[in-house]
Amino acid sequence: MPATIKIDPVTRIEGHLSIEVTVDKVDGQDKVISAQSSGTMFRGFESILQGHHPFDAVQITQRVCGVCPVSHAMASSNAWEKTFAFTPPTNGRVMRNLVLGANFIQSHILHFYHLCALDYINTTGILDIAPWSNRYVTPDMVTGGVASTLVGHYVQALEMRRKAHQMGAIFGGKLPCCASFAPGGCTEVATTANVAAFRTLLNQLRSFIDNTFIPDVLAVAGLFPEYYEIGQGCRNMIAYGVFELNSTGTSKLLRMGKCENPTSANSNYAALDVTKIAEYVGYSKYSSPSGLNPAAGQTTVNSTKPGAYSWIKAPRYENKVFEAGPLARMWVNGDYNRGVSALDRIAARALETKKIADAMDGWLTSLTTGAASYSKPAIVANASGIGLTEAPRGALGHWVATNSAGNIARYQILTPTGWNASPMDDTGQNGAIEQALIGTPVNDMTQPIELLRVIHSFDPCLACAVHMLRPDSKKAEVIVPVPCGV
Repeated sequence: MPATIKIDPVTRIEGHLSIEVTVDKVDGQDKVISAQSSGTMFRGFESILQGHHPFDAVQITQRVCGVCPVSHAMASSNAWEKTFAFTPPTNGRVMRNLVLGANFIQSHILHFYHLCALDYINTTGILDIAPWSNRYVTPDMVTGGVASTLVGHYVQALEMRRKAHQMGAIFGGKLPCCASFAPGGCTEVATTANVAAFRTLLNQLRSFIDNTFIPDVLAVAGLFPEYYEIGQGCRNMIAYGVFELNSTGTSKLLRMGKCENPTSANSNYAALDVTKIAEYVGYSKYSSPSGLNPAAGQTTVNSTKPGAYSWIKAPRYENKVFEAGPLARMWVNGDYNRGVSALDRIAARALETKKIADAMDGWLTSLTTGAASYSKPAIVANASGIGLTEAPRGALGHWVATNSAGNIARYQILTPTGWNASPMDDTGQNGAIEQALIGTPVNDMTQPIELLRVIHSFDPCLACAVHMLRPDSKKAEVIVPVPCGV
């Protein structure tokens, strides 16, 4: 007899995500046969921004998410620079890369140690205090010395995240939300002292990544090899590219592109045409026309729409479901070819952390102390542009336009978790997380840790994806309550 598991809310993510799956016997094993991913908030940043001065958007959109605000600042800055046909000074471009890199490092460390790893560790006798009890304890979880070591590194990782924030704040003015990004570059100036302070923190973080983070990821992967086959999902990868290496944006540390069902390095790579992106709302709580490109996107709320189960739209590329994130970036860039699964997402994220941190050392050296890093662009009325970058969780785009007065006429944001946690589209195609959950085995219906492992591998950020939480909207029939510790 099929059974329903509802996790509402999913804990240890950013924002409010509800997952409902149906489980039935498949070849003698309880497995997920259908899944729904529901974003349960509406925030309306696109509507808030209309009528504002374009330069306001860099600061306002950072409030979309406190974990990856720098990416929104970068996307917004890029969008207005494209709109106004403006190229920032080299130092401004490099310093923005450095601040964004610092944000990537802290976010990736956060994901493994504080959001994901505890799905695999039995912390009984180690963490028996709030918020780590009550919690799931399953027979396959790591125990003993390995568990104690990982919990110790959990605490160390908190310090490393602080250092990453400190590092980014040197050129960002402050973090999490940086004050120095603007259309036209970065308002901070490189000095011998702040370059040296940045390098000191970067060296400490690189040591942690090389000697602790990557070995810990490999240790967990070695103990759970079955998760290289679980959570595969749509197997289509999409990336916008990030960390521009020249003033024209033609060279990036991680390139733009897509890979459909990749099987080896650089296999099935193809260039990306962003005009082929469409957002469907058949199962989303909007009455906007379905299938619009974000350049023509609308945000028309319909909270009581029949059949709709999410505040997230369903973005598709060429009408296909794509996954965004570190695994997608590393596949598209030719840096990863192990596979597509829950563990592959974790492994690729750790390897990407090293790639970015190592590259940052060179960027730091390329700064010219005292050189200009910012120049104010002139606003152009009745113009439009696109700012594409990557957030730690994947492809991020801001589509913008000005009116005849030069103020914001249109603003549309398509986030990584929009790609990953989308509901079904109008043709019934499940979103990436939904597809990854289908086929996942469930060994204990009262403790479905397998579902959390798949969900957390994507590192969902619903704060970004759904962009007013109704106090009366939470349903009472939560079938599987999730303890705070899991």
